[in-house]
Amino acid sequence: MKRFGLTLMAALCLSATAFAAGNQPTTEKWEGYINVSKLSKYLQLSSDQMEEVANICNYFNAQMTEANRLKDERQTKMLHNAIHGNLQLMKKTLTAKQYARYAKVLDITLKNKGIEME
Repeated sequence: MKRFGLTLMAALCLSATAFAAGNQPTTEKWEGYINVSKLSKYLQLSSDQMEEVANICNYFNAQMTEANRLKDERQTKMLHNAIHGNLQLMKKTLTAKQYARYAKVLDITLKNKGIEME
């Protein structure tokens, strides 16, 4: 019985370690792709908002892809401009409650990808 308990505990620790290792922030840069379908469900967007958000997300993706091609201080400036531009466009499109939820999700996503914004 003691051996079974130790085996069970070892398996539990191993699975917990593997799960935690997969949730660590990465240093790879984020291309800017946003799943509009999942985002629209999360924010409960209207059909008009969904179309506008899809356009904003496509524009944001293009800006982030371009910024990630650079390798110097211009990259930081372009990332900053892309993110703040995205937030400004979303603020005009979404309600205050939706925008607050979107800003939280974007902030967490950026931190998980290792992109720090002031």
